[in-house]
Amino acid sequence: MTSFDIGLISLAAMIVLVISGLYVPIALMACSFAGVWAIKGSPLLASKLLGLAATNTIASYYFGVVPLFVLMGFLVAESGIGRDAYDFANAAFRRLKGGLGVGTVGANAIFAAITGISIASAAIFTKIAIPEMVRHGYTKRFAAGIVAGSSVLGMLIPPSLLLILYGVLTEQSIGDLFLAGVLPGLVMAFLFGAGVIAMTVYVPWFTGDPQSSAGEVLSPGTLLLKVFPIALLILLVLGGIYGGIFTPVEAGAIGAIGALVLGLLKGSLGWRALWNVLVETGLVTASVCFLIIAAQMYSRMLAFSGVPAGFGGLVASADIGLWGVLLLYVLVIIALGMILDSSSIMLILVPLMLPVIGPFNIDLVWFGIVTVIAVEIGLLTPPFGISVYVIKSVIDDPEVGLGDIFAGAAPFALMMLVVLGLVLAFPQLTTALL
Repeated sequence: MTSFDIGLISLAAMIVLVISGLYVPIALMACSFAGVWAIKGSPLLASKLLGLAATNTIASYYFGVVPLFVLMGFLVAESGIGRDAYDFANAAFRRLKGGLGVGTVGANAIFAAITGISIASAAIFTKIAIPEMVRHGYTKRFAAGIVAGSSVLGMLIPPSLLLILYGVLTEQSIGDLFLAGVLPGLVMAFLFGAGVIAMTVYVPWFTGDPQSSAGEVLSPGTLLLKVFPIALLILLVLGGIYGGIFTPVEAGAIGAIGALVLGLLKGSLGWRALWNVLVETGLVTASVCFLIIAAQMYSRMLAFSGVPAGFGGLVASADIGLWGVLLLYVLVIIALGMILDSSSIMLILVPLMLPVIGPFNIDLVWFGIVTVIAVEIGLLTPPFGISVYVIKSVIDDPEVGLGDIFAGAAPFALMMLVVLGLVLAFPQLTTALL
């Protein structure tokens, strides 16, 4: 049996184990160890090689970005800045038909620019926005769909945990990836807002009959107090990165300190809240760390087996060209999105695809944005759309089933496909700011 055959068997075994319910990092590690053992013929050598992969991964300076931005995200969530963003966005769009829905999209876009964690956005705006939208005439299905759809903006608008993960896997500049995500993220947010308005006007049976004015009228001074901390934090983090003042790691640390200070000044961060923030940050960081280590082991095993190089040769001999490769890649990501979470898809496919697309000399930053948008679509597709499951667990309403939330989020998944097509057709959307 050749190394290539062993690699294919390990790949198939890993997919079967993951679909069967085994945790993704454990499946990756087990198949990587077994694959290297079979290829090299020594369990001791396999353990040393994979141990070296783990050490090199976790020792990377840029891996420090992960816990710092996760900490900042949870501090922002606990300090009530999410509600402030919602109040400000609702006030800005309250006179539009469907303005409360547009405000939810806008608030999620603002919140994404200071957290980068879609699950946090989904949880927070489920509590804040859905009750308000239902109270003002939206159907529960559409209200939940707006929150589910707009929550994925956190995976594209910087800072994004998925972009950080992609940067670590491909050794690309995280600052460049953040910058490349700005325009596609704004285009997606604009399309979501326009879609909400169009649906409330033309398909009221789906959206309900939302009122054009919702909530109390806030004075300019109150709005300024709500938006100032948000703008300050965005300027501090993203302005520091793009202005060359901070590295992404330093910006994460400064942002976490800034979020802590803002939360203390608002009086919304007590000892219990801080403890919850630290525990949640530790859990998320540990899980991400485990995933990345497993992915690097899996990547080393694939390199030893020659599977990526073999796939690259098959693509070259098939003569399907760059567009054929990209379309197949996107279709595979969307299909996997129906059964796997976003991080797992990226950890499995990116190491496999890098050698395949190498001969085409494409911009890996642009490829990263394409990957993240395609992965985002999987957050909304059944049966495993993680944002939908988060909303279902938080909303705690027996009248709103998973099918209702998936149906409400379906138009946003279609709009994301449009944005993906635009990014594929016009790479300048990602490179214009670089």
